[in-house]
Amino acid sequence: EVAVRAAQAVGYVNAGTVEFLADNDRNFYFMEMNTRLQVEHPVTEAVTGLDLVREQLLVAEGHPLSLRQEELTLRGWAIEARIYAEDPALGFLPCPGKVAAVRLPEGPGVRVDAAVFGGGEISSFYDPMVAKVVCWGRDRASAAAVMRRALEEFQIVGPETNRHFLQHLVGHPDFLAGRLDTGFIARFLEEERLHPPAPHPVADIAAAISAYESSRRGAPQEPAGTEISAWRRALEEGG
Repeated sequence: EVAVRAAQAVGYVNAGTVEFLADNDRNFYFMEMNTRLQVEHPVTEAVTGLDLVREQLLVAEGHPLSLRQEELTLRGWAIEARIYAEDPALGFLPCPGKVAAVRLPEGPGVRVDAAVFGGGEISSFYDPMVAKVVCWGRDRASAAAVMRRALEEFQIVGPETNRHFLQHLVGHPDFLAGRLDTGFIARFLEEERLHPPAPHPVADIAAAISAYESSRRGAPQEPAGTEISAWRRALEEGG
């Protein structure tokens, strides 16, 4: 109700997101309004069944919304995990570089928005987020269980990612119980001594197959021993 009133007060039309912070007594406080879709919009789409991108474009063209507020039905629970090319053990330092192979999770209740692919490269010039994994379930516990399974299936061979960190986080008792606040991540990092999983032979095989197929397709290959990450190259070029 407050979010709608805020939009009406400034005559705002089209997609927008109003964010609040809440305290232990369920008081809430305005934080910001983003006059666009947020990166979390698939969560809303999962529980409403709406295509928010389509609705946004229709409104921009002058069309009315396809449904009224009272016609909106929320169903189930959804959680989004952002897969970043970064190292949580090093203060979430970005880890750009070449991607040897990728395996995206699939199955009921799983949606992946991604642009990462085997043979591609994660640039040092943009945000290091490479994919969003959105999982739906009939309730929070179900959605979290689907997410744990999806993160287990998600594989990227090449740059370091936060996938292992997210796996631990989604299974944390406080996360599962909804005992969350703005200090949760800092406490979580202190409790968990995160260590990346040991290399898996299946990942090595997948990387080898991907490299072989790329060479068969005539993809340009750097001479052996000359590989250099985009991050390091940018630093060297910048002096």
